[in-house]
Amino acid sequence: MKLKPLNQQTVVITGATSGIGLCTAQMAAKRGARLMLAARSAEDLEKVAGQLRQHGAQVATVVADVARIPDIERIAATAQQEFGGVDTWINNAAASIWGRLEEVSDEDSQRMFATNFWGVVNGSLTAVKLLKQHGGALINLGSVASDIAFPLQGMYSASKHAIKGFTDALRIELAESGYPISVTLIKPAAINTPFPQHAKNYMDREPKLPPPVYAPEEVANAIIHACEHPQRDIYIGGGGKMFSSMNKHLPAAMDLVNEKVTMKMQARDEPPRQPSGSLHGPYVRDGHVHGDHPGYVMQKSLYTRSSLHPAVAGVVAAVAGGALVALLRRK
Repeated sequence: MKLKPLNQQTVVITGATSGIGLCTAQMAAKRGARLMLAARSAEDLEKVAGQLRQHGAQVATVVADVARIPDIERIAATAQQEFGGVDTWINNAAASIWGRLEEVSDEDSQRMFATNFWGVVNGSLTAVKLLKQHGGALINLGSVASDIAFPLQGMYSASKHAIKGFTDALRIELAESGYPISVTLIKPAAINTPFPQHAKNYMDREPKLPPPVYAPEEVANAIIHACEHPQRDIYIGGGGKMFSSMNKHLPAAMDLVNEKVTMKMQARDEPPRQPSGSLHGPYVRDGHVHGDHPGYVMQKSLYTRSSLHPAVAGVVAAVAGGALVALLRRK
């Protein structure tokens, strides 16, 4: 399966006005991609599109709620009208809730699933109809929470587990049918974006991402790589991969870590800023890539970089191993 160079692609990005989506749009624009951007806020969309156009990018926008199939269909129709089709579709839009499961209302849980899970389903099935014609890439944003259940973000974890199941099944069905469509699931660890400020918050303190926390550029770089190179799964951050492996092989130990440590590391020592967040609408204004995480943010992940380029990583490891052997022989 071969994918076009990014400068020959039309790329759809949902949730394009904040965090990972915005960072990916900026990075793709620099590489020469034509962009079809979607988000719920018309004002934020036009602001982002205007900034990208100032640097020569070709950008079209659609105000859309990914939970609504007619909105998803308008994204596809606009991409075909403006650019003649789609080469990569990135399902990035997401919402979250901080709070104990028994406290969260049914209305809030269903709204979050409508965005996170059904938004990915709607986008994926619409994208497949277009990509079947000439091939391309479908990239879904999962999470380390696709593998691990995080306390205080239980419904968010459930939605990301559901995305993983759907994405894996879709990949198999497309492969069995022989369609040249690359299906990638991105699994970020905690990322320093405005994500906590957009979440619905049931706690009496401002939510905080549990460490380790990585820069959004690491996620965008992996997404851009998947636009051009077929990948099955990409973990963002060695910490996230470690937790996933620990949960698989030592689940009771991972439960204990979450109970004793993670529960206590998800709140700041300050009152909530905007408890309603943007769960039910674009009420928190945005246009920012980075959040204001109060702790240390890792700017690069050597694990993720090496997973994207395993041959290079293998050469580096071999050279390092050879140097070590030579040193030991001398001694």
